[in-house]
Amino acid sequence: MSENRPVQEEDLQAYVDNALDDTRRREIEAYMRHHPDVAGRIEGYIAQREQLRASLAPIVHEPIPPDLNLRHMLEARRTRSGGPWRMAASVLVALCIGGMGGWIGRGATEPAPGGIAALAREATASYQVFASDTTRPVELSAEDSAALVSWVSTRLRRPVSLPDLSKAGYHYMGGRLVATEHGPAGLFMYDDGHGTRLAMLVRPMQVERDMPMKAHEQAGVAGYSWANQGLGYSLVASASTSGLHPLADEMRRQIDQQAAKAAPA
Repeated sequence: MSENRPVQEEDLQAYVDNALDDTRRREIEAYMRHHPDVAGRIEGYIAQREQLRASLAPIVHEPIPPDLNLRHMLEARRTRSGGPWRMAASVLVALCIGGMGGWIGRGATEPAPGGIAALAREATASYQVFASDTTRPVELSAEDSAALVSWVSTRLRRPVSLPDLSKAGYHYMGGRLVATEHGPAGLFMYDDGHGTRLAMLVRPMQVERDMPMKAHEQAGVAGYSWANQGLGYSLVASASTSGLHPLADEMRRQIDQQAAKAAPA
C-alpha cells in the first residue's frame, strides 16, 4: 500500500461501484485485509447493491413511459406556453420550487431509524428477492447450518439461534447473510414441502431494542416482528400463508429458551 495514497471513503465507494483501476483496486483489497471492520462494511454494501439489482432486474429494460419522456414533456409545455422564453422561465421556476420542496421535505425521505418498522421492511424486501428464487434461494444449505449460524453470529457480533419448526410442518432449507440499510443480517429460510416458504430475518437493533411482537403486511408479504435484548427478529411469508402468528410465537419461545440456556448462571 502506497503511503502517499491514503484510503478515503470515496475510494471505498468507488470499489463498491467497480470504478477503480486494477492498481487501486488491489491497494484497496490489501487495505481491507488489514481492516476487517471496513471489509465487513464494504461487503455489506456490495451485497446490498446486488440485492437491489436483483429486485430491479425485471423492470430495468422496460421502456420509459411516454408521460416521463423529457422530450415529450418539453414539447407539450412549449405548445401550451406560447413561446420558448416563457417555457424556459416556467421550467426554471418549476426546478427552483422542486429543489426548495426537496430541501424542506428532506427529512421525510431519510431512512427510518433502525426500529421494528425498518426491520419489517427489510425482512419483506429480502423475502421478495430470495423466497421466489428456484435456483439458489439460500447460500448455505441445511447441511451447513452450524457453519451458517457461526458465520452470522460472528458478523452480527451476537450469538443467534436457529428455531426448529419441523413439528409445525416446516423444514429448515438454509440461509445466508444479507445486507440491510442498518447493517448485516441473517436470513434463514423454511419450506413446508409444498412450495410455501417462510423466512426469519435477525439483526442487531439500533433503537427499540426490546419490543413486543407486532404484525405487519406490505406488498403481499405478511409477518410478525419483535426485539429482545438488542436483537430484532422478523418472520415473514406470503400474505396468504395461514398460521403465521403461532409460528412466530413458537420461534420466539425457542429463541428465548436458547438464550436463557446460554446466559451465565
